[in-house]
Amino acid sequence: MKTRKIILFIILIIGLLFAYCAWNIFGPVVHNPKKKFLYIKTGSIYRDVKDSLLKNNMITNNFWFDQVAKYADYPQKVKAGKYKVTNGMSLYHLIKMLGRGNQVPVNLVITKLRTKDDLAKKIGADFEIDSSTVMNFLNNGDSLQQFDVDTNTVMTDVIPNTYTYTWNTSMKNIFKKLYAEKQKFWNDERKQKAKRLNLTPEQVYTLASIVEEETNKEEDKGKIASVYINRLKKGMKLAADPTVKYALRDFGLKRIYHKHLLVPSPYNTYLNSGLPPGPICTPSIKTIDAVLNSPETDYLFFVARSDFSGFSDFSSDYKQHEAYAKAYQQALDSLIKTKQQGE
Repeated sequence: MKTRKIILFIILIIGLLFAYCAWNIFGPVVHNPKKKFLYIKTGSIYRDVKDSLLKNNMITNNFWFDQVAKYADYPQKVKAGKYKVTNGMSLYHLIKMLGRGNQVPVNLVITKLRTKDDLAKKIGADFEIDSSTVMNFLNNGDSLQQFDVDTNTVMTDVIPNTYTYTWNTSMKNIFKKLYAEKQKFWNDERKQKAKRLNLTPEQVYTLASIVEEETNKEEDKGKIASVYINRLKKGMKLAADPTVKYALRDFGLKRIYHKHLLVPSPYNTYLNSGLPPGPICTPSIKTIDAVLNSPETDYLFFVARSDFSGFSDFSSDYKQHEAYAKAYQQALDSLIKTKQQGE
């Protein structure tokens, strides 16, 4: 009887030890109530990963982490990346996720960007690579040659969309996906439309970037594009105010004065003929298509309407344009005066 009790006691102890071990390995022992991500930098070793987990209080007992990691051969399988550590997950599932490199996807959402610096900052904020590395790539003609662009036209490879990557993706591979989307976007139909306008896809993109900055009214985009296309055909300067803002890097500029038109820059279309050497923003797909589908008109001028509706008045002769411009200027002066009197 006594021997039986001893055996039962031993079994109980073994069971408790087994349960204790199972709890530490398979139980919800990982802590992450603030839902922080675990970032493992390229070149990190096992010690770096464990230190990061301990520092962020995701694990509190490195003994069990070491045991599970050794069993899974994880110290030799460290993979860089951004990982979603769930509060209450087990060490077993944590190390399994890290060993397989099951990263959380990172979305690069491209909407309206004005400069290469804007793109570099966005990528630098969302990925392992920093913005200076991105800028070095975007300013390196040798890097860009395989993507059919140069340091001026590089942004024409950036079609606004959502692109999914892993956190530690290299800049070259980030750009490969952007380039692949551009190739997909410029299908035969769009290429034929660009050809009918006597423009390359890159030139259409650049023209669309100007139109994008000129108006938010979808109904006017095609007509504004037709104005610039007609000017190009006649050898007239585009004289587009947004290109002056881009040349000055002053995108909040409300009114363009004569002194602004004299800024020496290849992007200043008041001084230089033809399109600027590259786009002045990343235009929406709707704007690019508005350029491609722009109506045939005889318009050479446009100006904001005097009712401040956001629409424009279009004209084919300068006399009519002057009348529209005068009406807008008088309405603007009156509005400013009214505001000043109310202050």
